[in-house]
Amino acid sequence: MRTGRAARGALCALALVVAAAAPLRSALAAGGGEEIARAAQAAARKLEEAAADLAEAERARDRIKVLTRTIRAYEDGLQAMREGLRRAAIREAAIRMKLEARSEDLSALLAALQQIEATPRPALLLHPEGAVATARAGMLLAELTPALRQRAGALKAELDELRLLKAVQESSAEKLRQGLQEVHEARIALSRAVSQRRDLPRRFADDPVKTALLIESSQTLTAFAQGLLQSQGPLVAVSEPVDFESLRGQLPLPVAGTLLRGYNEADAAGIRRPGLVVATRENALVTSPAAATIRYRGPLLDYGNVIILEPSGGYLLVLAGLNQVFGETGQVVEAGAPLGLMGPGRADTVARQGQAEAGTSAQERSQTLYLELRKGREPVNPEEWFVLDKERTQ
Repeated sequence: MRTGRAARGALCALALVVAAAAPLRSALAAGGGEEIARAAQAAARKLEEAAADLAEAERARDRIKVLTRTIRAYEDGLQAMREGLRRAAIREAAIRMKLEARSEDLSALLAALQQIEATPRPALLLHPEGAVATARAGMLLAELTPALRQRAGALKAELDELRLLKAVQESSAEKLRQGLQEVHEARIALSRAVSQRRDLPRRFADDPVKTALLIESSQTLTAFAQGLLQSQGPLVAVSEPVDFESLRGQLPLPVAGTLLRGYNEADAAGIRRPGLVVATRENALVTSPAAATIRYRGPLLDYGNVIILEPSGGYLLVLAGLNQVFGETGQVVEAGAPLGLMGPGRADTVARQGQAEAGTSAQERSQTLYLELRKGREPVNPEEWFVLDKERTQ
C-alpha cells in the first residue's frame, strides 16, 4: 500500500499548493496588455498620419503652416508611443515579478503532479484506510481539478500577455525610431522654409546698432524689456489690433511640456524668477501663443537664445532657452507660428537621440523653456494667462 500512501500524500500536497496560491489567481483581470497594445496601435496611426502630412507639405502653398502642424502631430504621436513603451515595460516587469514570487509554489505544484503521474492509476483510487477514505480521496481530486485548470489558465494568460507585451515593445521601438527620423527631416524642412520666407508683414525695421547699445547697457532682463518699450519707434499698422486681454487664461504653452517651476518659485539654488520654467524634450518646436510682433531675437545676458514678442501694446512675452530662433525683428507672426526649436538641434544627434528615446531615458525632459510675461515695467503672473499642466515632473 506504499504507492497508495504516496499518492494520497501527493494529493494532500497538491491541495495545499492550490489553497496557498488562491490569492494570486487574478490573471489578466488587472493586466492591461491588450489595452497597451491598442494604445500603441493608436500612437502608430498618429505617426502614420503625420508622415502623410509631411508628404503633403511638399505640395502645400503654405509649407510653413503645414510643416508646423506636421511637427506637432509627430510630437504628439511620439509622446503617445513613449508612454506606451513605458507602460509595457512596467507591466512586463510586474508579471515577471509575480511569476518569480510564485516560483516555489509552481515548483511544488509541478512536483506533486509528477508524483501523481508516476503513481499507477489503480493506486490513485486506493486508500490504506479503506473504501470510505478512498471515496474521500476521489472527491478531493475532483475538487482540485477545476482549481488546477483555473491556475493553468491564469498562468497561460500571463505568459500570453508577456509575449504580447514583448511584440508591442519591439514594434513600438521600430516605429519610434522611424518617427524620430521623419520628425527630424520635418524640422530641417521647416528651418529651411522659414529662412526663405519673405512675405511676413513688418511693423518696423530693426536697428542693430541701437539694439546692441541697449544690450550693452542692460544688466537685467527687466532693464532690457523697459528699454525695448521706450525705444519703440513708429509702427506700421499691418493688421487689426489683437485683443490680448480677452485671451487671459486661454493661451496655450508655446512648447509641448510640463510645468517644472511656477511663478516666483525658487529653484534648487534658491533663485526666484518672475516667470515659468517648462520642461520639454530635445528639439521640441516652440510656437507663438498669440499673434504678435517680434521685438527681439538672439542671445541675451545669461538666458541663452531669447525671442521677445509684443502681442499687444504694453505687453511683452519673453521666451528664453531656445537653441534655434526663427523670424526677424519687426515681423508680425500669427498665433501658432513657429518661433524656433529647443536644443540640441544638431543633425548629427538624431541617431544618439533615437537610442535614448527608445530606452528608459526617453521619459526625461532634458530641455527647459523660460517664459515671462510683462505688462509695462512689471512682470505679471503667467499662470493666470496660460493653460497649464500642473503635474510636476519628477
